[in-house]
Amino acid sequence: MQFSHRMGAVTQVAPPHALTDRVIDNVLPRAHLTLASGKRYARWQYELEHRAALAFTYNGHPATDRNPEVLVLSGTETQRIQRQPAAEKALRQLLTKQGFKKATRKSSIDRPGEMFALPDDSAWLLFMQDGLAVLREANWQIDISPGFHFNLQPVEQWYAEVEEESGHQWFDLQLGIVVNGERYSLLPILLHLLRSQPQLLEPSSLGQRSDDEQLLIELGGGRLASRATTKVALPYGRVKPLMATLAELYLGNHQGDALRLSAPDAARLSLLEGVSLDWQGGDRLRAFAKRLRESTHAHVAAPAGLKAQLRPYQLEGLNWMQTLRELEVGGILGDDMGLGKTLQTLAHLLTEKQAGRLDHPALVVMPTSLIPNWLDESQRFTPQLKVLVLHGATRQKDFACLADYDLVLTTYALLSRDLDVLQPQMWSVLILDEAQNIKNPVSKAAQAARDLQARQRLCLSGTPLENHLGELWSQFHFLLPGWLGDSKSFNRDYRTPIEKHGNAQRMQHLTARIKPFLLRRKKDQVATELPPKTEIVHWVDLSDGQRDVYETVRVAMDKKVREEIARSGVGGSQIIILDALLKLRQVCCDLRLIKMPLTPKTLRSGSGKLSSLMEMLEELLGEGRRILLFSQFTSMLALIEQELQQRSLGYSLLTGETTDRRTPVKDFQGGKVPLFLISLKAGGTGLNLTAADTVIHFDPWWNPAVENQATDRAYRIGQNNPVFVYKMIARGTVEEKIQAMQQEKAALAGAVLEGGTTGGWKLEQSDIEALFAPLPAPRS
Repeated sequence: MQFSHRMGAVTQVAPPHALTDRVIDNVLPRAHLTLASGKRYARWQYELEHRAALAFTYNGHPATDRNPEVLVLSGTETQRIQRQPAAEKALRQLLTKQGFKKATRKSSIDRPGEMFALPDDSAWLLFMQDGLAVLREANWQIDISPGFHFNLQPVEQWYAEVEEESGHQWFDLQLGIVVNGERYSLLPILLHLLRSQPQLLEPSSLGQRSDDEQLLIELGGGRLASRATTKVALPYGRVKPLMATLAELYLGNHQGDALRLSAPDAARLSLLEGVSLDWQGGDRLRAFAKRLRESTHAHVAAPAGLKAQLRPYQLEGLNWMQTLRELEVGGILGDDMGLGKTLQTLAHLLTEKQAGRLDHPALVVMPTSLIPNWLDESQRFTPQLKVLVLHGATRQKDFACLADYDLVLTTYALLSRDLDVLQPQMWSVLILDEAQNIKNPVSKAAQAARDLQARQRLCLSGTPLENHLGELWSQFHFLLPGWLGDSKSFNRDYRTPIEKHGNAQRMQHLTARIKPFLLRRKKDQVATELPPKTEIVHWVDLSDGQRDVYETVRVAMDKKVREEIARSGVGGSQIIILDALLKLRQVCCDLRLIKMPLTPKTLRSGSGKLSSLMEMLEELLGEGRRILLFSQFTSMLALIEQELQQRSLGYSLLTGETTDRRTPVKDFQGGKVPLFLISLKAGGTGLNLTAADTVIHFDPWWNPAVENQATDRAYRIGQNNPVFVYKMIARGTVEEKIQAMQQEKAALAGAVLEGGTTGGWKLEQSDIEALFAPLPAPRS
């Protein structure tokens, strides 16, 4: 109904007869609300404004603002309908309950009645979504003027349409709504919104929007190009999962009204499960997404004949690998050392053999030191698998019969050398053990691994991230090429924001992206039967001779490092910096490790750390402890050997030069000797030394992942005693500074692999100054 500007006035026509007056005081008013938009010129530009004009009618007749009664000419009488101020006030209050306030500013909108307004667009959208229905239920008459900005159409349906490519390599995803019986694609609209408001790519920004908040969308003309723009309001509760998914899938994959996605992106479809979409097509992909989301809770039993009882978490690992195989994607089994990654993988291969899917052999690539371990465990747990060790000078004789085996074992060192033989062979499963060995993507081993053909690719590593995020990218570049973008885009989108700026949102984004393809369990999460592990820093004071040489070397190295940084910057001086730190660390261990002339007096002062070690060993061995002693320097182990021999203490030794690894392990595990000297590089992986209850790190380095791997030789499944871990740190030296920096490096690995939000680790100018700081004065 449109009102006249003279509403309420009686038409002035001379009556043929005298009129009688009748006063009516029992008619209640009905609210009449008119919604309109207009343009107001302000601040040198036109601004859109919106108003709600409230008027009242009595028996269908409009009332003017000032008249206390409504005059109605009816036949031969004039009806004087008395207005009801209290009832009108109640109706007015019902409007203010919806958030409306009297409009005090002059408006360009000319509608009869009292002018009301809402504070902002969000309030108008909420009113149109919910408040309008409340007023209509209260019998309000609502008029919406042409051109009203918030004239919204109801959304009849939300849909998602999936079209799969026949080879299952990619699929197209379309998201849309149905309004007035017509389909509209939301993809171009939401992508435009993400580009215009890039903060919506961040989960924290999306999270600030309440689910009830409305997003106004203009849909365009549809099939009828001449018709007015159709507008809908979409609640953020339904839009946020769509936006989060688009942020995950990013902006570069769309083609027209659809997203073109690779098969692994099916994992992200699970984000849309809570949106109540009408799915059209894509049943296989959605089923796989559900399987992947619940991959560790599948129902694959341990294979018959497996000579081991899988713990619950190990059975979850088997189910996870089986699900990845079904989805035809790869993944990283990143369990802590000692939790049985080899056993879980062998169970997976035995399952494949029993299902008839091991029609091509599986290939495991590993460090040379792990060959005996894989051979022993496969013979022990899965004797049904026919295993070939492709290693040694005579391995060429086996090149022609690779397909006769279920499992082939080789090493990173031989991978590129034997590539001409390994590349033509199709592998059912390609497994990289200690996969951090391909952390450099341009290394020969990494390139050779990527050139092999396999139906499934897996990485095993207790330390998938040791130093920086580029190592993680390299492993995923092997597993799922393109999943984390190319190296340049990965550095731009993840590594730089996380490592240099501590961007927690990008960390969360990366963690969510890799989560379906990384299964990582820590000891304290799954191996509750393990005894506690106690870590102790054992402080050591340098001898007088060591202090003098330390300062001499420090001053020389400090000068050399500063000059190199001035020439090449911090990033270009890494080799010089590491060489300088190496010399200082050697001084902390024993002066005989460094290549410089020393006076007899200086040498006679001895090594404070070696002396302290001997005191520790005397006490610990007297308590009946069984000890693993790690050093990064084999020359230091040789000096320790001399001291042990002088004291007639029995020990075993394992370095990179040890050809027979089994005998020293057997001597220690069997109780023949109480002490095992191990070089960090040779003994950091592939050993099971549960007879030990004490671990000593003679010269800690700043990579906690490497140290923890060494410690895990003792602290693993099968250990029945509490394990004590001692780190020998020379007080006030570079070792103490490195110990502090370790915590920062560990934070980076923890944040990415375990879903934390801590920022990255980097070597700053201030760190270099701290590392080469003078020794503090000796304690009295």
